[in-house]
Amino acid sequence: MNIRDIRQEYTLGGMDDSYLGANPIDLFDRWFREAVNAGINEPSAMALSTLGTDGYPQSRIVLLKGYGEEGFSFFTNYESQKGNALAQYPKASLLFFWPELQRQIRITGKVEKTSVEESEEYFRSRPRGSRLGAWTSEQSQEIPSRKTLEERYEVFDRKFPEEDIPKPPHWGGYRLTPLTFEFWQGRENRLHDRISFRKENGKWKTARLAP
Repeated sequence: MNIRDIRQEYTLGGMDDSYLGANPIDLFDRWFREAVNAGINEPSAMALSTLGTDGYPQSRIVLLKGYGEEGFSFFTNYESQKGNALAQYPKASLLFFWPELQRQIRITGKVEKTSVEESEEYFRSRPRGSRLGAWTSEQSQEIPSRKTLEERYEVFDRKFPEEDIPKPPHWGGYRLTPLTFEFWQGRENRLHDRISFRKENGKWKTARLAP
């Protein structure tokens, strides 16, 4: 296999200036709904990139759980690698990639924890197994074996036999408040559309970038 021969032409769409609008949240909402309606698997999956406590960047896939003018929210273990990274450097970037639509969106901004009330509300909406999993997993810590994890799950399954399982104190939400967006639409001959939005003095400034 020659990896250099793997290539695809991008012909599904484009972005002219009249298409963009003045608010990137509105454009994100339009693209996200189109991704959902297209039947894309896990349209809410996004690469979250943080600066690790060792100074190296770290990326992983997490699931978007809410978005709007206030920002983009996700939930995790506060004591995980990403939790420790965000505690030290509360800035991050998000990347959505929807190859079926030949689109990607990059977002950067500042990150802060959501309120305890918001975290508890979302936690209660999760399936029982996921709530037990939040208690079970000491996320990012080394464990001796898979069996250790399964035994811890059984411990908490017995501890919380009823449906009402409280939120662990080490688990909750984050919200990224966006400062920049970049919308990418694949085009023929690698002359892709790249549109950036940057917040300056409370207003969004738009620019078209060379591909």
